[in-house]
Amino acid sequence: MRLRTVLTVLAILALTAGAAYAAAKFTVTASEFDPAHTFLVQAQWLDGIGCPTNAGVSADGSTITSHYTDLACATGDSSDSHNQGLLLVKTGPTPNYAAAQADISGVSGIHLTELGYDVRKPRSFADASGSHCGAGAPRFDVITSDNVDHFVGCASPPPVQTATGVGFVRLRWTAVQLAAAFPPILPTDTVKSITIIFDEGQDTAPDNFGLAVLDNIDINGTLVGRGDNAGDNNKGKNKDKDKDKDKGDDNDQGENEND
Repeated sequence: MRLRTVLTVLAILALTAGAAYAAAKFTVTASEFDPAHTFLVQAQWLDGIGCPTNAGVSADGSTITSHYTDLACATGDSSDSHNQGLLLVKTGPTPNYAAAQADISGVSGIHLTELGYDVRKPRSFADASGSHCGAGAPRFDVITSDNVDHFVGCASPPPVQTATGVGFVRLRWTAVQLAAAFPPILPTDTVKSITIIFDEGQDTAPDNFGLAVLDNIDINGTLVGRGDNAGDNNKGKNKDKDKDKDKGDDNDQGENEND
């Protein structure tokens, strides 16, 4: 009987640990919201634009001769081997009903203690240089179980800048900053969904850039630094080329038929 009890307890602990591990498996999937097909927004994880953590550097073009880490991201997503970054772009005017965005999965049912990301920007999140970092974009839209939408903008509430590198800064919103979100996010609130939204265009000062590059998306201390297309950028490009080739072949065939 005692052995059975011990085995039962161990099984419960294993299931609990497994559930906790599974809860930390977040993914960030880029997408565009563009119902009128304006083609003025873009969201995509791309190789080579993220914050480099121990990235290989070549002095001769044939071998890795050294490694480079931006001070903003001394720690990063260890599964990101292609230095991916999340590109978010809105071209043209802000009132255009469209947005670049990224959906974060695996967050349903969690309680938030920390949000954050690395943004490709020198010196400070308040600096006009580099990526756009406004009060409204890029922002986290956090929907809680009571269906309330909470906004956490890049500059509002003001984040804590925890690290500053050459090309990136690391921003964090802990429980204190989350409590200053609109409306406030409390540690007791249960999360339903989280989406990163970029909907401020080139008419938004002070940078008038309409573009941001993010990396190492932080959810409760877990960093996501790559998309679900990781290592597949070239394959996607080749697919597009194949489609273009097929279209070209179809057009040639049509022209021959007309002849």
